[in-house]
Amino acid sequence: MPITVVKNLPAIERLAKENIFVMDTERAGSQDIRPLKVVIVNLMPTKEATETQILRALSNTPIQLDVTLLHTSSYMATNTPEEYLETFYRTFEEVKEEFFDGMIITGAPVEMMPFEEVQYWNELTDIMEWGKTHVFSTLHICWGAQAGLYYHYGIDKEILPEKLFGVYENVLVNPKPMLLKGFDEIFYMPHSRHTTINRAQIKAHKNLEILAESDCCMSTISWPSRSIDLPFLLLLRLIPVSVRLLPEQRSRCRNPRIYRLR
Repeated sequence: MPITVVKNLPAIERLAKENIFVMDTERAGSQDIRPLKVVIVNLMPTKEATETQILRALSNTPIQLDVTLLHTSSYMATNTPEEYLETFYRTFEEVKEEFFDGMIITGAPVEMMPFEEVQYWNELTDIMEWGKTHVFSTLHICWGAQAGLYYHYGIDKEILPEKLFGVYENVLVNPKPMLLKGFDEIFYMPHSRHTTINRAQIKAHKNLEILAESDCCMSTISWPSRSIDLPFLLLLRLIPVSVRLLPEQRSRCRNPRIYRLR
């Protein structure tokens, strides 16, 4: 089924070349279909590349999606023209009276800063709080996952002694959730970051459950352990990848390094 986005969004042409059906809002308005409404809070400076990557992943669903792109008003991205944002994006003030089936909060290149020092932190916390009553389910990606853990559960990120970089082996801890349907017991995911989350703090929290983890790079996928809690998923990376590792890479994945889980 198609993804519905604002007319003339550059990602439409790029995805069309990949045989991904994307429909603009004008055409969608003429159809009698109730799509799932998804809002993407794009915090990345390279907004066009990020939105294309996420829309590509969303295209795998058989359900029609109506996607709204959101940018922060308290901080203007320097890598994206203002005209682009005005044409294809909306602000929190413009959507806060609406309701959505899903929300995606992306990562951001502010990993080494304390959360409270991020220029748009107050606005982001307003969005996360609003999501409790106006969004059915939220997906936090990368730094967005760290922000979600910090805001909702008080779990702060920790600086690694050296940068974590590479493709690492991950193991399913709980394969039962529908979210992980079709995953192999062992799968590979890329990591490139300077910070981590203390695994023990997640394990100790009664309302959090680790779904997949790695000896090399801590828990990868976590979510609330009880259905009555705020439903959201935390990913430290966006998409699992299928790769063929070189022997030295396989050795690195099997042997934990100094930043392994505590």
